[in-house]
Amino acid sequence: MHLSLDTLATANATKPAYDPAALDIGVVHFGPGAFHRAHQAAYFDALAAKGPRWGICGVSLHSAGVRDALKPQDGLYTLAILDAEISYRIIGSMREVLVGPEDIEAVFERLTRPSVELVTSTVTEKGYCLAPDFSLDLQHPDIVHDLANPQAPKSFIGYVAEGLRRRRQAGLKPFVLIPCDNLPKNGARLKDAVTVFVGQSDHDLAKWIHDTLQCPSTMVDSITPATDDALRTRVKGTTGLEDAWPIQREAFTQWVIEKHTHEDGPDWQGVGVTLTDNVPAYERAKLRLLNGPHSTLAYMGLHRGYESVSEAMKDAELADIVRKLMIEDVVPLLEAPEGLDLVAYSEAILARFRNPAIVHKLAQIAWDGSQKLPIRILSSLGEALDRGQDIRRLCLPLAAWMRFVRRKAITGEAITDPLADDLIALGKTCDDTVADTGRFLALRAVFPEALVTDATVIAGLEAAYAELLRREAVFA
Repeated sequence: MHLSLDTLATANATKPAYDPAALDIGVVHFGPGAFHRAHQAAYFDALAAKGPRWGICGVSLHSAGVRDALKPQDGLYTLAILDAEISYRIIGSMREVLVGPEDIEAVFERLTRPSVELVTSTVTEKGYCLAPDFSLDLQHPDIVHDLANPQAPKSFIGYVAEGLRRRRQAGLKPFVLIPCDNLPKNGARLKDAVTVFVGQSDHDLAKWIHDTLQCPSTMVDSITPATDDALRTRVKGTTGLEDAWPIQREAFTQWVIEKHTHEDGPDWQGVGVTLTDNVPAYERAKLRLLNGPHSTLAYMGLHRGYESVSEAMKDAELADIVRKLMIEDVVPLLEAPEGLDLVAYSEAILARFRNPAIVHKLAQIAWDGSQKLPIRILSSLGEALDRGQDIRRLCLPLAAWMRFVRRKAITGEAITDPLADDLIALGKTCDDTVADTGRFLALRAVFPEALVTDATVIAGLEAAYAELLRREAVFA
């Protein structure tokens, strides 16, 4: 039997504490991928137990895969919590999934429903169509298209802008816009991007958005490995029901939202969300102490032949490099949020990395390196340089990324990255000497001018690159 509302009662798993079919759509979420369904949707599942207002309409900007998997299951799916003991929970908060290119008017109908008070997003860093300085990239192909075709958008920014225009036209207040991607100051930058987009054609609407739209910044955290057939088999064996797209994550989960005004909004704190005036401190701690080390493990681990985070953490030398990078290099750069011990936080993250129940593929973490590394590693490197700190360890993940690109170029394998074509072309010009680092440093979409002209940075990257070349020669 397949999971559905008709078979839900038979599932050997924790079931929703409400009738999923009775939920209203109160949230439109862009990017209903694995992380959203493991993280925010689980919080809304808990909120749904308190009342029927917070059902989710998921909007996929490109792929129909999630819709096609969940529609026959009435939106239900299994969430496997990977801890010392694995537990299973059926999530019922995802009431529908629309596919933007196929359902444009249906998406706008949801965005203009009075019951919809929240619009959330997990569209990855590249989904915000921002330039390297985090301003809206007005030359981005999707933004160019959406400015010319506002009622048939391709981008998340375009959908939000048109949705807000229609709400204003209908006499409705704006929804609260809550981005949930690993982007520093994500709320402020998203609001600015939408305002700039709208201001290209409608200054009055742009002013209304500037004056009335609430777009709190956030920080989200929970390690979410990709779904595979092994998970599907485990879920069927335990719950007794087939699930086309179950999700798995670690037990730890965190959602920090900037305090904002939302009369009669969700009981965030009642379901474990942290409301704070200092999201940036949480954000920097997570981006630099979890995401940065994750990228370090990904590129250095793949260089050493490992496949998952927990496997890479069994390499004592690599684990020691990552721990020292966190505690000795990054912690001194950070402001600790009230009540958070950054060293203890770092040790807890390392314990999470070692969790044997989590098989988090390094290849998945390695996606979109050109977008992630400036935020996760270069931000720390730049600050360390300004303070006169040793930057040698911070150069290692950057050099490992360069070797990752070079290997992909040689083998002809695809790279999942918005700069994939440029990276492959660059990788093909490399000659496996430290001169390769100069070729990469010329990528202004990744490396800012101030860093690439600094002699300390150049020397650090060349030394790290030379060490990786030496290791390849030893283990060839």
